[in-house]
Amino acid sequence: MGYKILQSQEENPFSKLVNNQTIVEIPEFELECGEIIKNVAVAYKTWGKLNEKGDNCMIITHALTGSADVADWWGPLLGKGKAFDPTKFFIICLNSLGSPYGSSSPVTLDPEFNERYGPEFPLCSVRDDVRIHKLVLDSLGVKQVAICIGGSMGGMLTLEWAFVDDGKYVKNIVACATSARHSAWCISWGEAQRQCIYSDPKYDDGYYALDDPPASGLGAARMAALLTYRSRNSFEARFGRQVPTQSQTQKRATALSIATTPNVINSESSSAVESDDNASACSSPALTPAKEENWSIHNHGSTQKKSFGSYKSSRSNSVDSFTLNHNSHATNNDSTPITSADSSPKTTDSFVRQRRRPPHFFSAQTYLRYQAQKFVGRFDANCYISITRKLDTHDVGRGRKEYDENAATALQSRKQPALIIGIQSDALFTLSEQIFIAKNMPNSTLKKLNSPEGHDAFLLEFTEMNEMIMNFERENLKEIMENAGNNEEWEEEKVQEGKKESVFGEAEDVASW
Repeated sequence: MGYKILQSQEENPFSKLVNNQTIVEIPEFELECGEIIKNVAVAYKTWGKLNEKGDNCMIITHALTGSADVADWWGPLLGKGKAFDPTKFFIICLNSLGSPYGSSSPVTLDPEFNERYGPEFPLCSVRDDVRIHKLVLDSLGVKQVAICIGGSMGGMLTLEWAFVDDGKYVKNIVACATSARHSAWCISWGEAQRQCIYSDPKYDDGYYALDDPPASGLGAARMAALLTYRSRNSFEARFGRQVPTQSQTQKRATALSIATTPNVINSESSSAVESDDNASACSSPALTPAKEENWSIHNHGSTQKKSFGSYKSSRSNSVDSFTLNHNSHATNNDSTPITSADSSPKTTDSFVRQRRRPPHFFSAQTYLRYQAQKFVGRFDANCYISITRKLDTHDVGRGRKEYDENAATALQSRKQPALIIGIQSDALFTLSEQIFIAKNMPNSTLKKLNSPEGHDAFLLEFTEMNEMIMNFERENLKEIMENAGNNEEWEEEKVQEGKKESVFGEAEDVASW
C-alpha cells in the first residue's frame, strides 16, 4: 500500500535544503526501544525506474550528517555509465530517523502535543532505520534489492540490510569505512562532541529555539568531528603553517553566504561572515592599543566575546569579580574572529613599530572555523545528539542470540557477495575494522583506498570509488549491467572535485575557506 505524501514540513526549515525529495508519513512505527511513534515521516529521493520484476533496486545509505540527496555528496558516481547508473538501476536513498533533513527527528512535530520533539525525541537505532526504510520500499513495489551501498554510518545500515529476510532480500552489499560494531574509540569521540553541545549555555537541556540554537557548541562539535574525518598528514600537506590572506578571508565570507540558507541560518550564524573590526574597536580613550591587542589575540576564535571596552568599563578591581563576569557574559551576535593581520585593531604607527608579534592565526584554524560556521547553518544540535547516539547502538551481533550475540559469528552467517572498502589513513573506522568484516564474511572482497585524506576519503576520492564499485557490479550483477537500460535521457547533476561546494558532503571549492 502507498503512504500519505506530505506536501510540506513547515515546522522543519532544514528539510527545505533538500530539493525535490519525497516525504511520506507512516501511521505508526514501533522502535527497537519499545516506544511507538505515530505519523512518522521518512524522506527519500529516487533516480531511475523500477523494472517489472521489482528487483533492480539500488539502496544508497548516507553518512551521519548526510541527506537523501546522493547527487550532492556522491554526485560524481551518479550518472549513465557510472557506479550509480539510473538507466540500469532504480536508485533510492532514504533519510535516517533523527536527521533534520525530512525524516522524523527532534525538529519535526510530535503529533501528541503538536510541537517539535526537541530533546524528547526517542532513541532510534540503525536497525530502526532499516526496518522503517523497508516499509517504504515495500510500498514502492520493490521485491528485491540488487545492491546496497554505504559508507561510515551508511555502512552500518548496509551491514544491517544484509540481515533482512535472512539475507534473501539484499543480493549484494558494498560497505565503506565502517564497522561491525561501534568501537569504544568512536563512542568516546561521539561523547566528546555531545559534551561540546551540552556545554553551550544556549543548549538549555535541548529546549532551545531554532532561531537561537547552541551554535557555539555545535560548531565546536563539528570541528572535533572533522579532525577525526581527516588525517594529520592531509592537514599538514594542505595547510602547514600558512597564514590566511585577506583575499582568502573574503572568499570564505562569500562562500559562507552561498553555502547557507536564510530559512535555516540564525542571526548569530548570519553575522558570522562579518569582520571583527567594529566589535574590537577601542571604546575608551583610556584603553591602550597594546592591551586591546593582547585581549583580541587571547580571545581569537571565541564565539562568545563582546567588545574589549565593555569588559574594561564594567569590571571591578577584584580578580574574582572579573573572572565571574568574564565567564558569565552573554553571547554576542558577532561570532567571527579576526581572520588576518589586516583586520587587527586599529593602532598608531608608533605602536606598530614597537610591537613585533609572531604569527598566531593560521589557515588550518580558518578552515575549521569556516566548516563549523557552515555546519551550524545546515544542522540542528538535538539532531546531532540523536544521530551520534544512534551510532552507539550499532553492533550486528547485539540481541541476535542465534549468533551468540557475537559480531563475528553474525557476519559469518551472511552469504551475499560483499565489497568491503577500507582506507589506509582512516583513524576513526580503522582499516583493521574493515579487515575484520571482510575476514568474517565468507563471500567478501577487501579493497584498500590508498588516500591521505583519512576517513572522508570515500567521499572525496571519486574516481577510485567509482572504479571499485563498478568492477564489483560487473562481476556480481551481470544481468543488470549488461542490460541496455531504460534508454531515458539522463540529465547529469555534476559535482566536480574542487569546483562545486557540497551542502551535505565533503566536496568543496578548494578556495572557499
